[in-house]
Amino acid sequence: MEKIRILIAKPGLDGHDRGALVIAQAMRDHGMEVIYTGLRQSPVQIATAAIQEDVDIIGLSSLSGAHNTLFPKVIEELEKRNAGDIPVIAGGVIPNEDIPFLLEKGIKRIFTSGSSTEEMARYIKALLRPDELATPPKKIAHIGIAVHKIEDALPFYTDGLGLVVESIEEVESEGVKIAFLKVGETRIELLEALHESSPIQGFLDKKGEGIHHIAFEVDDIHARITQLKHKGVKLINEEPKSGAHQSEIAFIHPKSTHGVLVELCQQAKGSEE
Repeated sequence: MEKIRILIAKPGLDGHDRGALVIAQAMRDHGMEVIYTGLRQSPVQIATAAIQEDVDIIGLSSLSGAHNTLFPKVIEELEKRNAGDIPVIAGGVIPNEDIPFLLEKGIKRIFTSGSSTEEMARYIKALLRPDELATPPKKIAHIGIAVHKIEDALPFYTDGLGLVVESIEEVESEGVKIAFLKVGETRIELLEALHESSPIQGFLDKKGEGIHHIAFEVDDIHARITQLKHKGVKLINEEPKSGAHQSEIAFIHPKSTHGVLVELCQQAKGSEE
């Protein structure tokens, strides 16, 4: 199989390329063929080079703060040349508030300063050759059980089964209160709605108490989402969102899982699930 060809480019007047060179070497170490265009490249030059070099993907790097202007222009120049199918990823000093805009403009993924080259390589391989990802989920992270009141449900698990409550946490973004009980390498999560508009309340109103979802722990949630989208799996979340314990989570639609709500969960670095 031919190597993945990636073009690493520095658009604009940014005069520093140490980071880009580190990324270029890291991608070579991961078995990719890297073409580096050098400093101060215009969007036209980058798009032209990508087509001439017949690359599979473009990686843009910017430290100058001009990413909101330059990155979309690269996309535009590719489209002008009927090469809009070449995916573009980007990284550098990019504020979180700018990421949604860049994704909307066609950038496939933004790698912030905290991202690792390992994560980038996995993402590229998952995007271009999703069938090679193949790494199964690490384990069942937890089973979520919807209950009307955690305090009413806990006695069965603590007194009846002898489980210990690790913690109770509220996730305001999801409108849910969660009690965590560890069972071997996994957990039971008791889920109580914080308000009427909570998805948990909607589940309770429709189905009553019971198993709400099963969560699988994955190493790279972005790569996994990319793989599933490529395979036509219907997703509720096409981008990860924040979950309990500073994790990143995404839900797969029950229509693709034979009626089961499945959660993907990537734990924060240094945490233990």
